[in-house]
Amino acid sequence: MKLSTKGRYAVMAMVDIGQNGEGRTVSLAEIAERQDISQEYLEQLFVKLRKAGLVQSARGPGGGYRLARDADDIVIYDVIAAVDEPMKVTRCEGDAVEGCVKGERCCTHDLWSSIGRQVNTFLANVTLDDVVNKRNLALAASIRQAKARHVRREPAEVNAHLS
Repeated sequence: MKLSTKGRYAVMAMVDIGQNGEGRTVSLAEIAERQDISQEYLEQLFVKLRKAGLVQSARGPGGGYRLARDADDIVIYDVIAAVDEPMKVTRCEGDAVEGCVKGERCCTHDLWSSIGRQVNTFLANVTLDDVVNKRNLALAASIRQAKARHVRREPAEVNAHLS
């Protein structure tokens, strides 16, 4: 699996805003300096992050960027997806039904596909706030995933289970 520089740098920049942007905007120059990332590269990333609704910009003196939502409402998967192509762990061009290599399913398709799903699920359950506050990410993701499963159960299912 390959996570590109775009994805890594976007996450670093968003965490930087989460750590340093409490009640104020953060300039790309500040982020570039602290994270050792080219300001021009950050400009390209922030166009995409803004379009995805993850950051808001302010112009003029004291301008910069701030989070568009609470850090607890932004998951790492969304940051990466905003600037990157989806992460792909297989070399497969097709899918398991149509065949991924030469019209057939490759011998390791299930392995790599399963790992990819696990990574995506993990990233979708880790918030920016988890990273900013240096929480145990595996534990935070597991708890969030368990809560989501519990909330999705229909009341009738819960009542039937309790009867």
